[in-house]
Order: sequence, then C-alpha cells, then structure tokens
Amino acid sequence: MHPSTATMPVTPSVTTPVALSIARLRLTDFRCYTAARLDLDERPVILTGPNGAGKTNMLEAVSLLAPGRGLRGARLDDLARSGGNRGGGENDNDQGGWAVAASIVTPDGVREIGTGRSPEGGTRRIVRIDGAPAKSQAALGEHVGAVWLTPQMDRLFTDGSTGRRRFLDRLVFGFDAAHAGRVSGYDHAMRERSRLLRDGAGDDTWLGSLERKMAERGVAIAAARREMTARLARLCGAPSGPFPGAEVTVTGSVEEWLDEAPALTVEDRLQTALRESRPHDANAGGAAVGPHRSDLKVRHLAKDMPAELCSTGEQKALLIAVVLANARLQTAERGRVPLLLLDEVAAHLDEDRREALFEEISSTGAQAWLTGTDPALFASLGDRAQKVAVEDATLTQISGV
Repeated sequence: MHPSTATMPVTPSVTTPVALSIARLRLTDFRCYTAARLDLDERPVILTGPNGAGKTNMLEAVSLLAPGRGLRGARLDDLARSGGNRGGGENDNDQGGWAVAASIVTPDGVREIGTGRSPEGGTRRIVRIDGAPAKSQAALGEHVGAVWLTPQMDRLFTDGSTGRRRFLDRLVFGFDAAHAGRVSGYDHAMRERSRLLRDGAGDDTWLGSLERKMAERGVAIAAARREMTARLARLCGAPSGPFPGAEVTVTGSVEEWLDEAPALTVEDRLQTALRESRPHDANAGGAAVGPHRSDLKVRHLAKDMPAELCSTGEQKALLIAVVLANARLQTAERGRVPLLLLDEVAAHLDEDRREALFEEISSTGAQAWLTGTDPALFASLGDRAQKVAVEDATLTQISGV
C-alpha cells in the first residue's frame, strides 16, 4: 500500500473488551533499579512514596512495553542504571545494559514481552515477544497499548507545537504502529536534505529523491493525524462529568491541502513546495513546509475558548478528557482497554475531578498505574486498587489496605 493512502488499521470491536493488565513486571538495571519485581492482578496499581523514590521510573518502564521511546522520550543510554546519580546502586553500569520484562494479559491471552539493551550496548532497542525476537518495536503495538499523563505535560497547550505533535503521534501509535516508522523516516530524510543544502553538496537528483520520500511519508503522517483527531473529536465533543467537552483538530498546510485534493495530488504539491523552498531552507535549516510544522489544537467548547487561554485547572481537565477519550476509542475499536499511566495526576485535581477520574478507571476496568506522595489521595479506591510503597528504589506491596 502506498504510504499516503494508508489508514489506521482497526480491529473489529468485541462484545466484551479485555483490559490489558500486567501480571508480572521485572526490571533489571533500569534507571534507579538494580532489580525489581511486582506480581499483580488486574486492578489499578497505586505507587506512593517520597519524591525521587523511583515511582515515575516504574511508569516509564511500563510505557516501554508499548511502541515508542516511553513517557520521557529518553535515549537508550539514559535508561540504564547509573550508580549514585539516579537514586540506586553503587556500581556504574558502564555498558548501558538494561531490561524490562512483563507477563501481560491481552485479548489473545498472556503474552511474555521483554525489551531492553544488551550489556554490549548498541543503537537499537531489543524486543522479544513470547521469547522470539521481533523485527522492530512496532511489533509491540500488536499486543500492548498505553496512554499516559505526566506533570511535564501540564504545559502542553502553552509550550511550543513540538510537544503537541509528539502527543498526537503517540495517540496515533495506539492504532497504527507503522506511523512511528513514517515519522522516523520523514525526520531522517529531512535531516539528510538539510545537511546537503547546508553543505551545497547535493545534486538535483539526490535532493529530489529525498524530497519525494518526505512528500510520501509527510502526507501519510498528516492523513493519519487528521483521521485521529476526527475520531477523537466525536468522543470529546460532549462533557464527561466534570471533564469539559473539547474540540480537537490538527492544523497545518499539508492538512489543509488534504481537505482540497486527493493524497497523491498533495504529495506532488508538497514535493514541489520543497523544491521551491531549497534556497530558503539552505539558510534557515529544516524545511519551510511539511507536517513537522503542524499543530494540535484543542478548544474548550462550553467556554468557546482555546485551551492555551484556559486556566491551569481547565487545561488539565481538557488534557484528561482527551486521554480518556483515546482510551475509550481504543476500547471500542481494538477490543482492548489500554494501560493508563497517570503520574502525579491526583494531586493536581480537585476532589470532584479526582473522584470522577477514579470512577472512569473503575468503570472501564483499566489497569491504571497512578503515582503520588500522599496515600490519602487514593483512599476512596479502597480494595479496588492494589498498593505499592516505593522508597529508595525498593518496592513493598501492601496487602489488606
């Protein structure tokens, strides 16, 4: 299939969606953990402990069981345990080896999934599924879906567009793992084109080939983002309890062209635009046009106000509304409830929104992973959740709470 005509694959919904859940999680030389293990059931997981104890590192480990670079977008080198400066272990892990392994309950049964980097290093992440090596991390998307919120995302609507594009692309990954390869391929071709233009070393044929790759992948990226926001908008349009209704769109030149013409015509238009912008791009770097300049726009419907102009609390509520809508979309279309990774979310919600979030988690059956410094914030979950105390990279599972 031509990249620009690819659409997000959808698995027919099943009568009773299965909530993805981690039954066993093992970490080796990951971040602050020399070794760690959790044996779990399908209920939400509450991680509590002081700042710097290793709670977010646990969520990051879980996020790496899905395609992508995890909730921090970290490099492989940064994920390996390093003595003294990450809160655990006395010996440096000089070779940068680390591993995350899990037994995950999926609609197709229990899957044994592992990922990491060998002690000998390397530039690629190793992925194994049921003991067999996978060609790429894209294979993880066939079995695991995860969505997350972190404190760093609180400024998503007010900071630059780069973070919003990455956020939207992660939502697309949940339905189309090949999207990650298109984004990576587009970025690589753009960097190569920029280098040639800067050095004045590329002939017309060479540059044209790179621009054709950018056009093919770029239009496919824009089309997938448009489709994703359109589907989200249908679920976000109505308020859900204390979480506001939201309008969700993606803006950009390529997206606008797709409103006017077929994908193949837009490819030709983008390639022509790239050719014409060579003199400008040689001086400015990057490319003057393309999906790398697109932006995710969210609007508070009740207030008829763009998200970036809303209060901090309203922005948080809008962001949660979008994430929950995405989880409901995966549930309906893929027949599985994704893992929800919610880092320090409860502490920044008022009581009504916090309880509404807990009810949403309980009603969907999602195995949500929530972190916080104050166990009292999660008291209302009672025995609906399993609790783990985290301190100095040590995990203690609490029973009977």
